[in-house]
Amino acid sequence: MAAYSRSPLLLLLFSSVFLCGFGSVFGLKAASGPAEPPNPPVHRAADPAVKDAPAAAAGASQPRRATGWKLSEEEACREDLTRLCPKHTWTNNLAVLECLQDRREESEIAPDCNHLLWNYKFNLTTDPKFESVATEVCKSTIAEIKECNEEERGRGYLVSCLVDHRGNISEYQCNQYITKMTSIIFSNYRLICGFMDKCKDDINTRRCGSINVGHKDIHSQGEVIACLEKALVEEVEQQDRARPIKEECQKAILRVAELSSDDFHLDRHLYFSCREDRERFCQNTQAGEGKVYKCLFNHKFEEAMSEKCRDALTTRQKLISQDYRVSYSLAKACKLDLRKQRCSLDTNLPRAREARLSYLLLCLEAAVHRGRPVSGECQGEMLDYRRMLMEDFSLSPEIVLHCRTEIEAHCSGLHRKGRTLHCLMRIGRGDRNTAVDSVCQSALQTLIQSADPGADYRIDRALNEACESVIQTACKHIRNGDPMILSCLMEHLYTEKMVEDCEHRLLELQYFISRDWKLDPILYKKCQGDAARLCHTHGWNETSELMPPGAVFSCLYRHAYRTEEQGRRLSRDCKVEVQRILHQRALDVKLDPELQKRCMTDLGKWCSEKPDAGQELECLQDHLEDLVSACREVVGNLTELESEDIQIDALLIRACEPVIQAHCHDVADNQIDTGDLMECLVQNKHQKEMNDKCAVGVTHFQLVQMKDFRFSYKFKMACKEDVLRLCPNIKKKVDVVICLSTTVRNDTLQEAREQRVSLKCRKQLRVEELEMSEDIRLEPELYDPCKSDISRLCPNVAFGNAQIIECLKEQKKQLSQRCHQRIFRLQEVEMSDPELDYQLMRVCKQMIKRFCTEADARNVLQCLKQNKNSELMDPKCKQMITKRQITQNTDYRLNPVLRKACRADIPKFCQPILNKASEDSELEGQVISCLKLKYADQRLSPDCEDQIRVILQESALDYRLDPQLQMHCSEEISRLCAEEAAAQEQTGQVEECLKVNLLKIKQEGCKKEVLNMLKESKADIFVDPVLHTACALDLKHHCAAITPGKGRQMSCLMEALQDKRIRLQPECKKRLQDRIDMWSYAAKVAPAEGFSDLAVQVMTSPSKNYILFMIALSVCVLFLVGLLCGRITKRVTRELKDR
Repeated sequence: MAAYSRSPLLLLLFSSVFLCGFGSVFGLKAASGPAEPPNPPVHRAADPAVKDAPAAAAGASQPRRATGWKLSEEEACREDLTRLCPKHTWTNNLAVLECLQDRREESEIAPDCNHLLWNYKFNLTTDPKFESVATEVCKSTIAEIKECNEEERGRGYLVSCLVDHRGNISEYQCNQYITKMTSIIFSNYRLICGFMDKCKDDINTRRCGSINVGHKDIHSQGEVIACLEKALVEEVEQQDRARPIKEECQKAILRVAELSSDDFHLDRHLYFSCREDRERFCQNTQAGEGKVYKCLFNHKFEEAMSEKCRDALTTRQKLISQDYRVSYSLAKACKLDLRKQRCSLDTNLPRAREARLSYLLLCLEAAVHRGRPVSGECQGEMLDYRRMLMEDFSLSPEIVLHCRTEIEAHCSGLHRKGRTLHCLMRIGRGDRNTAVDSVCQSALQTLIQSADPGADYRIDRALNEACESVIQTACKHIRNGDPMILSCLMEHLYTEKMVEDCEHRLLELQYFISRDWKLDPILYKKCQGDAARLCHTHGWNETSELMPPGAVFSCLYRHAYRTEEQGRRLSRDCKVEVQRILHQRALDVKLDPELQKRCMTDLGKWCSEKPDAGQELECLQDHLEDLVSACREVVGNLTELESEDIQIDALLIRACEPVIQAHCHDVADNQIDTGDLMECLVQNKHQKEMNDKCAVGVTHFQLVQMKDFRFSYKFKMACKEDVLRLCPNIKKKVDVVICLSTTVRNDTLQEAREQRVSLKCRKQLRVEELEMSEDIRLEPELYDPCKSDISRLCPNVAFGNAQIIECLKEQKKQLSQRCHQRIFRLQEVEMSDPELDYQLMRVCKQMIKRFCTEADARNVLQCLKQNKNSELMDPKCKQMITKRQITQNTDYRLNPVLRKACRADIPKFCQPILNKASEDSELEGQVISCLKLKYADQRLSPDCEDQIRVILQESALDYRLDPQLQMHCSEEISRLCAEEAAAQEQTGQVEECLKVNLLKIKQEGCKKEVLNMLKESKADIFVDPVLHTACALDLKHHCAAITPGKGRQMSCLMEALQDKRIRLQPECKKRLQDRIDMWSYAAKVAPAEGFSDLAVQVMTSPSKNYILFMIALSVCVLFLVGLLCGRITKRVTRELKDR
């Protein structure tokens, strides 16, 4: 302990540090004994009153003696003493001395009194019996303090030890003695031994004061030290090497500041500058242990604080930032912790750097983050000084030096409460369209690392004040000062609870926290093991040069989403924290160092018109193909992560909260997302809980997914091998889906033994196809050719819900050629696979559950058509089915069942129509009309005949299902059958109207179509719904045994009509008679064009048997006549033949 007390690091106040060599400095000789009065310096005439003064040391050490020399008895000081000092202090020389040297600035004392006091203090501090007085006054204290008791006597070390242990001195007289003697020494810089020797030249160079007594008021000598202290901090801030302070003087200045750290009375300049402020703010604060300093520091930015005091306090704080030992409380509280955490053992660092406050904070903060024990008292002191650094940028010399230009240009006049620092941070973020110098940026980052506001938001006063209301409302459930407060604030960024000022302060701070993963204490605590294991961070010193910004975190999140097959993964606790940080970073692109660095140019180019808050990443995703390769890569990686865990997109999740709670809470609660939540949101995109903001966000993500199949996690995982095998070199998701779908469709049509696309991929492929069918923008091959048509024909139709596609279908005839071709191809696909028909599946969802649960997915439309006229059928679904039937009947290719059933009949009977048709345009029902005629002629194959019969039955009930009839008879229908056409429910009334008004029809095309209908109805009564309804009972009674088709039941009814024994229902009889008249008229209007047509007409006639009988009878009669009458021609003789 003796050795340690003599080291330069110890708080040595007297003896070997101060009380040496004054005679050589001033040319003085120490008083020979306590009996002698204090002698003046040799260069001044001695004061008569002083010559006769008794021993000062004895008077000082024994304040209670009634006898002895008294300062109050001296003529030189009597008037000043009476004027300035209370009477009860007159008997105590030390009390008189303290009173006079602590007087107010405006109170002057006589020069003779000044010199008397000087000689008194000088002789007092150089008295050879000084130590013996300490021994006498502090006898019991020395015995209690082992280290002091063991000190060697006679060398002045005893008093140093007592000062070092002042906090443990309980004896009143000893405590007072040590305090008073310290105060006396610090009243004049020339009394501090060694200071004059080390700083004499710098005092003169800097013009900080005079060396000789008399040239300046002795009691203002504290200004000399203050002048040197200011010069020291300015030198560091400005790197002014023109007049550098000598190194030994720098050490002496810091040493003096260190020794005065206990009691603010010892810093004479600060004491005089802040005397009134101390009374105003810290009246009840007890002096000692640096308490008054701390109290004044806390009130430094109060409006009532005087500028002079504020400047003095700032200078003191700057010295602390250069050497933490200048703070008594910090040095004392953290002494053992610094040793325990080995913060002073880095041999690569200069000792001056180890003393820096920033180094101490970094070292001890690293220990706290690593879970190592640091005393609560030390952590409390660290908190105070970290807050101090954040409040006043000028305490960080690197900021003052390197950020001067930015401060002058953008942040002048904002010095208080951390506003300047936040202004610089805002510029560093790039919020003012200007950039800071890289050295300034580095200085800001270093300061944030030192202050570590991520551990306790209260350190950042500007943030604390700005966000107080938000914390009280949104984060009141979190303990005050908890690191999770910052995360809570980030979670409420861009919400109604967030206020603008808090938003700005928060993002400014988070920008710098995001660049060093250790500044998030929770992340660091949970992930330090994973970082060492996976990111090779073994052995790096937290206080030395750091890894590149964001490098460790980038490594962590790359491992966060790995599967077990892909290798090592993060621990569960670390993954949770990584996800939390990713959620926060998604709110602002500038919180991702790698993204901002690589995409700076693209952000300016494509997103310069500032998007909504937090939308920068969406902007980059929208322009993914246009980005430079480095930016495209990092944006692609982030998008790929989002596809696996969409909760990373905090803004989207926040907007979709109602939908998630109502429909997706099961998947949202899963710790592992794997794309399930986004899939759920897409499926519930049109629920009532879905708001516009959520719908836009979900659609945006779907559109982004189209750009690369990797962006759809579930699709990527299910189909990765199939894509590599069947669709190599294809990247866009839409192209991959088309490639795989085509492969599946071809294998199905060709009835391949084994599907080339795996089962799990086929299942996910179906999900992707269904999602794409919901919004035309998800199918670029369809959207791009139809953009102009959409703006022209569907300007007020919203995207989504397949509304645009439906609009284009309904106005198909007005589409441009390219768009028309694409729509036709889409309908062809949808008809072959109705599940891809989004509108049909949406509108008929409940009906499918009711009627078609057992039907194959590809036969859903067929099932719905069969149940269309059920009483339980929903009207909206029925209307949608009718729309699809109309579409199917425009072209046989849109009816897969018909196409398959009539694949031999179509080329056989309708080849001329096929030869004229183009590949991607509808045939407007021509082929189906051709097949209908052949059906009437009974020339179709059985399978094809069955399908045509169904079509005839359907179109007989609704004229809209017959494209040729609608095309040729639209005007006639409007003229003759308007009322029937306007009916909501079509039951064949329009067709009946046309038949009845056949004679009134003027257009030949329409007349021909009506005649064809009549012809078709002869072939099958089911094709004539009005007649079938009227004769239903008669069919049951008289023709039940007759097989439907080929006109058999119609012939049965005609025979029954002619049989007078059978009485038909009046309505049936009337309708049958009408049909006979129509057929007769039809025969006249459209006679047979050839023998084949004639034969067909006979065979299809209801009087077929009668006609055939008459024909046969005629042939027989002709044969018999010829047989009986012989030749009718003239005979020719044999002779004539032989000629």
